[in-house]
Amino acid sequence: MTIKAYLKPSCGWSNGVRAILRKYSLDYQDIDIIGDRELYEEMVRKSGQPLSPCVEIDGVMLADVSGEEVENYLLSNDLVKPTDAPLSAPANAGCSDEEHAKMATKTIRFF
Repeated sequence: MTIKAYLKPSCGWSNGVRAILRKYSLDYQDIDIIGDRELYEEMVRKSGQPLSPCVEIDGVMLADVSGEEVENYLLSNDLVKPTDAPLSAPANAGCSDEEHAKMATKTIRFF
């Protein structure tokens, strides 16, 4: 399985996606959309929208998803088997005030 995860370095939603991918011990490419404008533009082009996280699994783009939604996709398509492995972060949580403040310190203009 080839997985490209378009994520922010520090974000509740992004950390939820990471937690699900780790829960199932899946190899994935963690793509930093904050630090690289071209990678952000690639995500927008592929997903058709500007919100993250976006996860591409074997060519299927899951746009603006939580970790919980990624897990549901993986299970419903028999790509993984259910497991009781613990999560390293909540699978369905937004960014904390600290994470928002951290992202606000970077000035990035995409358009």
